[in-house]
Amino acid sequence: MNMTSSPEAPPVTHRPALFWASALCVAALVLVPLWMLLGNPAVLRGHPLLPALLVTAVVVGVLWAVLLWRRRRTSPKRSVLRSVGAWAGRVAVLALVAMLLWLNPFAYLPSSPVAVGSASSASVAEESTAIVMTPAGAPASRGLVFYPGARVEARAYTDILRPAVDAGFLVVILKTPLNLSLLDGNQARGAMTAHPEVSSWAVGGHSLGGVSASSFALGNPDVDGLLLYASYPLDSMRDRAGLKVMSISGSEDGLSTPEKIDASRQLLPLDTTFVEVQGGNHAFFGDYGPQPGDGEPTVGRDVAQEQIAAATVSFLTQM
Repeated sequence: MNMTSSPEAPPVTHRPALFWASALCVAALVLVPLWMLLGNPAVLRGHPLLPALLVTAVVVGVLWAVLLWRRRRTSPKRSVLRSVGAWAGRVAVLALVAMLLWLNPFAYLPSSPVAVGSASSASVAEESTAIVMTPAGAPASRGLVFYPGARVEARAYTDILRPAVDAGFLVVILKTPLNLSLLDGNQARGAMTAHPEVSSWAVGGHSLGGVSASSFALGNPDVDGLLLYASYPLDSMRDRAGLKVMSISGSEDGLSTPEKIDASRQLLPLDTTFVEVQGGNHAFFGDYGPQPGDGEPTVGRDVAQEQIAAATVSFLTQM
């Protein structure tokens, strides 16, 4: 009697933990950058470095997914050393994705324009690494280069700085690499060089941006003024000759606290002007919504921003 054997079922492939760790990395590399690119308009409106990194992450994730698919039925044996290296590499990939997620910027949230004077007639030109706001009429002879705060979109400062433009000042708001001004602290120089018609320059910044502006002003004697929004320098500027400084802060700031601002007095020139906006907090110096770790304001955003804008115009006019 002929005996026919039934075909054997294909062997069940065991998926090692490293495979699933790789799959997790692939998902993170693809989904997180896509979510940032498609879900936050500030990413594509900012400095091109962040979108380039996100697109690169997606491409790497897709290529890795293809490689995983091709090797889905294999389970290569590894030495202990190679296994440790493979796990370390995947942990590093997840750490990189977490860093990219942390870099997701605070997007501009339009509020009512700061009501100072008549309706604005300024022109606004958006470039790849800056927003240039030009006053109407004759070319401006005085200008301000402004560094945004960490992870804050440059557009978030257009409304609060518009009154300065209406007062006759050219204002350049920098789009900093990865929205971190410390990555290119000398970026203001390019903006100044691009506008030779301006004979007198001030630099300014919010929070971390103010730190970069302070360092730039300290090392560049052709800067006439320094405008600090809820910020302070890291190094002493007491001996920086010919520099006018204004420090504007909020009494309810939970990040650049009143105590930190008060301590910065010993680092700034003796004739520095200090303005404290009663009831204002850290996020009131731009239009990007609330910020983690900030204090609770006791005054309306519009009220605080009118004071900030008025103090800014007064400082630049007297510079």
